[in-house]
Amino acid sequence: MTGRTVLPLLLWLCAAYFVGIYLFVGGFLLVRLEVNRTSGCADVLQPGEEPLDFCQAPPRFRRTVVLIIDALKIDFARFDPTNASPRPHENKLPVLQETLSARPAHSRLYAFRADPPTTTMQRIKGFTTGSLPTFVDVGNNFASSAILEDNLIHQLGRMGKRVVFMGDDTWENLFPRKFHRSLPFPSFNVKDLHTVDNGILQHLYTTMVGDDWDVLLAHFLGVDHCGHRFGPDHPAMADKLTQMDGVIRSVMERLQDDTLLVVMGDHGMTDTGDHGGESQKETDAALFLYSPSPIFAGPPSQDEPDVVPQTDLVPTLALLLGIPIPFSSVGQVLLPLFPPHQQAGGAAGRPSQLEALWINTKQVNRFLETYSALARDISPERLAELKADFARLAASYLGSVGEGRPPPPQLASSLQAYLTSVRDTCRSTWARFNPLKMAGGLAVLALACLTCFVTSELSVVLTQEKRAGLKAPAAVALAAAAGVAAAQLLTRGYVEAAWCLAAGTVGSQLLFLWRAWRLGGPVVLKNGARASRLSRWLSPRRLLVPSVAVPLLRCASLFSDSYVIYEGRVVTFLLLSLALYVPVHLNWNGHLLPPTPDPLKSAGLLPSPALSPAAVRKESGTLCGCLGLLVVCAYLSLCFHGCREEQGLCQPSPFLSPLSRLQDNQLKNLYYGVSVASLAVCAYLLRLCLCHYGNLNASGGAVFAARWVLPLLCVCAGLHWAVSAAPEDGFRKLAELIRVAQLALPRAAFCLLGAGLSLVWADPLTVFVKARPAASARSSALPPPRYRASTGISPQAELHHLIPQIYQRMRRSLEDGEAGGGGGEEDHRPAVEAYGLGTVYSAPLLLFCGLLGVGLLLLHPEGMTLSFLLLLLEMAALLHIHASSSTLSGAAGSDPGGFSVPWTPVVAWALAATQFFHATGHLPTFPSIQWGAAFVGFPDGHAGTILPASLVTLNTFASHILFAAACPLLLFWPLVRELRGSRAGRGCGDEGEDAVMEMRLRENPRQFAAALLQLAARYLFVLGAQALSSVCAAAILRRHLMVWKVFAPKLMFEACGFLVSSVFLLVGVTLVLRVDVAVGRWFKTLVPDASR
Repeated sequence: MTGRTVLPLLLWLCAAYFVGIYLFVGGFLLVRLEVNRTSGCADVLQPGEEPLDFCQAPPRFRRTVVLIIDALKIDFARFDPTNASPRPHENKLPVLQETLSARPAHSRLYAFRADPPTTTMQRIKGFTTGSLPTFVDVGNNFASSAILEDNLIHQLGRMGKRVVFMGDDTWENLFPRKFHRSLPFPSFNVKDLHTVDNGILQHLYTTMVGDDWDVLLAHFLGVDHCGHRFGPDHPAMADKLTQMDGVIRSVMERLQDDTLLVVMGDHGMTDTGDHGGESQKETDAALFLYSPSPIFAGPPSQDEPDVVPQTDLVPTLALLLGIPIPFSSVGQVLLPLFPPHQQAGGAAGRPSQLEALWINTKQVNRFLETYSALARDISPERLAELKADFARLAASYLGSVGEGRPPPPQLASSLQAYLTSVRDTCRSTWARFNPLKMAGGLAVLALACLTCFVTSELSVVLTQEKRAGLKAPAAVALAAAAGVAAAQLLTRGYVEAAWCLAAGTVGSQLLFLWRAWRLGGPVVLKNGARASRLSRWLSPRRLLVPSVAVPLLRCASLFSDSYVIYEGRVVTFLLLSLALYVPVHLNWNGHLLPPTPDPLKSAGLLPSPALSPAAVRKESGTLCGCLGLLVVCAYLSLCFHGCREEQGLCQPSPFLSPLSRLQDNQLKNLYYGVSVASLAVCAYLLRLCLCHYGNLNASGGAVFAARWVLPLLCVCAGLHWAVSAAPEDGFRKLAELIRVAQLALPRAAFCLLGAGLSLVWADPLTVFVKARPAASARSSALPPPRYRASTGISPQAELHHLIPQIYQRMRRSLEDGEAGGGGGEEDHRPAVEAYGLGTVYSAPLLLFCGLLGVGLLLLHPEGMTLSFLLLLLEMAALLHIHASSSTLSGAAGSDPGGFSVPWTPVVAWALAATQFFHATGHLPTFPSIQWGAAFVGFPDGHAGTILPASLVTLNTFASHILFAAACPLLLFWPLVRELRGSRAGRGCGDEGEDAVMEMRLRENPRQFAAALLQLAARYLFVLGAQALSSVCAAAILRRHLMVWKVFAPKLMFEACGFLVSSVFLLVGVTLVLRVDVAVGRWFKTLVPDASR
């Protein structure tokens, strides 16, 4: 077999899926239109005969200090004097409560509610521009680009105010060259609790006593990083909050009367210390306002709000500092900070509550008019209502001001209602979709699924070199893309690459489907086998087959938000249901138990059974035992699930927390022991399997990786966990050594992993050849097998796994020189024993996936080792169930050419990948992303974003990677477990022969290629159907209440999971092709005159 037919077809199928996903996402996740207009001083108040310059009046505050304590949730700021035993994050900021009680006219504490996504970059954008983020903005959190919209920093600079910044370097990326002075510190290393905070404290107080600033911004990160690393209920959080309490006290002591202090959090955190979603624990931060001079009328009244949206800070600070409100702000001024209308000293300098509301309303209306003229995505009816409301409010306000009469008492509440209405309208319409791109992406994806299905059903025909060429589809794709590009240049003057890719993909798909339709008739092979018919799938009965009904049910269920929320448990149920169908189906067809002889019929008239009764009972016992193992592993895997906020009282698995978070040393030691033992069991089982089939007797690169690299990799992982779990203050004398070990051990593991994978790829053969003198052959009473492929060097292994013919063509090439019974000494050729030849394809793939699994485990919390062990056992159970089912049912005689993998194991394999996505603590939500993986081996952070993004991707989709790379094992395992004496036949070989195992593939290269292509295409089809269903759900339910909370994140994770799975499926298939090339070269070396 060669890869000239298989690999190009698979690459083309994957490319079609990629284009469809790219086109749909480009239409679904568009950011809102940014209005690049800037507010000015002359357009703040209503125009009159003499426009007032608002900026020339003295502001309420000359200076402002803004302390941003990242992830300061409102629960951290509240103080409960009755709490006698506070948790580590409770009652650690007493300075806030003391100030609120002693000086109520000088201070306020509010819940500061953020708009999701609750990530730092989006929150900074929100409380500096006053605009609302879109869902796609979350993707830019670690690749921040400069803010182009009008914002507070820009307005402060225009007014000549000196802004000094220190802290999180995200600000420097968002506002390049906008600060009078800047002291940024790296922010991405979530394990570093002190560098940023200590850097700020070195400059904060000296800057405050100086006179070279007007606005001082300090962004502390220690609380957020402590939450990510340890969670809120850890002594380190108490220490960090206590430090922040001291910082606030020191800053308050240095404030002057004309200075406003703003202490705020940008978002909250969950009980596990994460954020990014829209639960109340993540959105509700704290906002504390204080000034040495009175700024409130008195203690809080009942009219004051309990919760302040973060966008409201923008117009409030703008008017208090005497600068224009940023143009795109949709926030609402915080009225308690402004005097009542009767007490105002003048609209220009210190506006009253009503005047501040009018300035705010006029600015929001100006933005609404400009935006609606540019975007046209707000419904005309709603826009007309808002315009009518503004006209009525403007007439009422201007009329009362012009006539000098008191304004109506309900005017202020009406202005607030208008501002709230505009913000709600913008929030509901700022999901800008491109229906044309979405429809195009859906069409490309649907055609890709159809093309993938056709490829799987016609794999025998397509692997014939005369019919498998992609030259014509490639030519059509280039022509279609060029035509669309030319049309765009003529009509628009520019070329949009997405449409060119879509046109080329659709053109090639249509041509391929047309050619497949012509080739879709029954094909008779040389050995009498018939290729699959496409027409048989048109029968409605096919939809009732569980292998079809289960994936259809899963795809349909993706349209339900409840299903997506509880997907982990439901997928487990579907997997077990499909697995239980296998023995039921076998028993229904009479294959599960040995047939009972009918005494009324003559034995001579009955066909001889394919398997002996003992073999049937053995295979049935294996199947039932592995089914029990699968059930146990599936239910135990539920213990490792995370929790979504929608799941109510759900408690996340304790194994999701790193050992460093545990305070109980005995429990920590127990967890560590279980983790190391689980890792040792995984490595032992892998080596045991390779040793059992004789793959550790050779001296090649793959065997070296199995014997040395794999154990060393496990040792590095275990030592790394031990070092990472060590408390920071527990070994002060060894602190430097621990720091070096945290850096060196995982990097050494990565180097070992790279070396091991490279050795497997470069020298994948695990075959050991032993030549026997011909004299030993004559001592046997019967002619001995001339070429044996045993699994072990021991006599017992030789008896159990003996392959008397290792290669048909080689045997034929040697038969010419043989004579009579022995023939060993006539031609002076020794007999050959080849150990490990029966698993020559599966052994390197097993070793490759094993090494990759240990590397992926290194990126997970230590407790996930037990989950990875369950994953390994479940993989083995699925493979054995498939092999036993194939042996019992005689499915080996089905298409194509005897090596076809049915749909049932392929669907079960894909379901298991999704199941263990959840069983490794992941969820299709952004707060569940395990960001700590980015710092394994890089505790000091990264210079760029590609490497950390890659590490986080490998961590998130570890189950997808392992199941995709190991997918070809479904083809090999029935051959690996082939029974000696089986007369079921696999389309080749003589009856009654001993098991030939994987050499059957080598004897039938065309059928091998067809089976490999069919398996990969079927797996891609199942994954692609899930991605298509998620895309359809997001498109149809794009106005659903839960679209951005459930369906859009699910779409993103499903699409990324498909991309990662397809890449590693190609890696697995390519490794198989690489092994096939190596086997061919090995045969040439063994038999120089062989034609292969």
